[in-house]
Amino acid sequence: MNSPTLHYQLSIFSWQQHLFDVTLTVPSHKTQTLNLTLPSWIPGSYMVRDFAKNIVSLSATNTDTGDSINCIKTDKQTWQANTQGQALTITYRVYANDLSVRSAFINDEYAFINGTSAFLSVEGFEERPCKLQIIKPAITNWRAYTSMPLTNDVHDSWEYEVKDYAEFIDHPIYIGVCNLHSFDVDGVTFELLFSGRNNLDLERIANDLTPICRHHMQLFGDPQPMQRYLFMTLLADTGFGGLEHRDSTALLFPRFDLPMVGESETKTDGYITFLSLCSHELFHTWHVKRIKPEVMVKPDLQKETYTNQLWIYEGFTSFYDDVTLARAGTITPQKYLDIVSQNLTRLLQNAGRFKQSVAESSFDAWTKFYKQDASATNSIVSYYTKGGIIAFGLDLLLREKSNNDVTLDSLMRHLWEQYGRDEKGTPDDVIAAICEQDFNIDISDYLADVVYGTKDVPLENWLSNIGVELLTRSKVSAEDKGGKTSGEGVKRQLGANCKPAPLGLTVTQVFEGLAASDAGLMVNDTIIAVNGYVVNQVKLQRILDSTNTGQVSISLIRDGRLLTGDLDVRNAREDVCYFSVVDESKLAAWLGLSK
Repeated sequence: MNSPTLHYQLSIFSWQQHLFDVTLTVPSHKTQTLNLTLPSWIPGSYMVRDFAKNIVSLSATNTDTGDSINCIKTDKQTWQANTQGQALTITYRVYANDLSVRSAFINDEYAFINGTSAFLSVEGFEERPCKLQIIKPAITNWRAYTSMPLTNDVHDSWEYEVKDYAEFIDHPIYIGVCNLHSFDVDGVTFELLFSGRNNLDLERIANDLTPICRHHMQLFGDPQPMQRYLFMTLLADTGFGGLEHRDSTALLFPRFDLPMVGESETKTDGYITFLSLCSHELFHTWHVKRIKPEVMVKPDLQKETYTNQLWIYEGFTSFYDDVTLARAGTITPQKYLDIVSQNLTRLLQNAGRFKQSVAESSFDAWTKFYKQDASATNSIVSYYTKGGIIAFGLDLLLREKSNNDVTLDSLMRHLWEQYGRDEKGTPDDVIAAICEQDFNIDISDYLADVVYGTKDVPLENWLSNIGVELLTRSKVSAEDKGGKTSGEGVKRQLGANCKPAPLGLTVTQVFEGLAASDAGLMVNDTIIAVNGYVVNQVKLQRILDSTNTGQVSISLIRDGRLLTGDLDVRNAREDVCYFSVVDESKLAAWLGLSK
């Protein structure tokens, strides 16, 4: 074979056994041996997942003669083939039973495949064109969908081609039955794909997404980096996730949280979360897939790639995903403030924010953020959550220092023009440098405090400029996430999160410095009784609230042992946030809603 192109063939071997087959044909070459490797992680999800563990069999032959070629495994994800420079065909089978947006999954309705979990790379061929042939399945009505350019549709297969391996693995593939809907926004075609057969109100979803898509496109300006974009949603009973790709996103979402045909036009919290998720992943089309840290321009997918900039990429995107809904009129300003207050509440209840900076959180994402344990809230901070609040504060700071001439939008456009269009990669000091060099605004103290240090974002310094006031209160119930409420706050606080047990409550989290922690409660303890009464969540709270003494007795089971002890009864902390609107016109102006 004289073509420099790598040829891949993908087929479903058995949906019942969650197996698909891949054949890779490599043209003749100048080396005696070839190394073939499957990535160990997928860009956008910073944890080593060792996708090669799902390869259940692999063999190699000479493409021209069909003779077997010696192919040995040299590490957990690499095979070395003794080719003598001749064309090579690799055939392998992959197990696909991970219902997530990061790997591959097959059931009776569809097959979902990320390239990182399916397609081996060939050392020395990384910049060669890649062709893919998807064999049409025998299952009636199953079709293939991907943002990869289709080059041919013949009776037995669909064929695609892209310029290199990095692009090849950045187009997730869906094969199966689904519901589809297309809509146009200023010359770009957006496609909605929802797995299986359903009664979703696709037109309503498209109408709600249209101003969100338009906002992002107008923010970064023409020409757009894509002409077609695919929202690929895997519907499930439970589950949640999103992963960005160059011209598409893969989403996982509960099917009954989405609007059905004929239902009320009221936007439920679940549906608002879906729109925000779509907003988040679409924003990544510019901010992560094109604007990206220097080390992520050509990352090594065989091992961790470290950067302290994830607060910029996930944090800023977490700010824009929700504020865009308010700017677009999809949600009310008060609903937006409630969402922000919930983020602030999570942060305020997180003691780890005083121990880890968001720059450190970004760097340690591989081992800490993506591998959280029950005590994570006491030791780490989320670069998503605090990063979003940092972006909020930075917008307010820039506006104040420039008399509203410079905003976070201004910064995003400069990032795009200087680093995104050419995808040249951002240095660690990019935010401070742009503000200093392009806007003549010094934000070094702000970044030192809230990004590289562990101080809280001083929102109270600027909130009056947008007509709002930040307040705190105690929780109304264990399920209280923050925001405005008409309920009365609890008087006492356990200081732990619990879930119902067959008898009593099982402790799932213990918060540092509160009553439960000081009493020695541990994760997985089962609280049976308080003051001699068997408790559930409601009864426990009533007993604490009505107790006038300094302590209550507590009975619990720990690893099969029955223990008793004392728990201090303490007043509940006011660690739940909410916003009060002081000047609606100022808030509307900040959101761009002024007439």
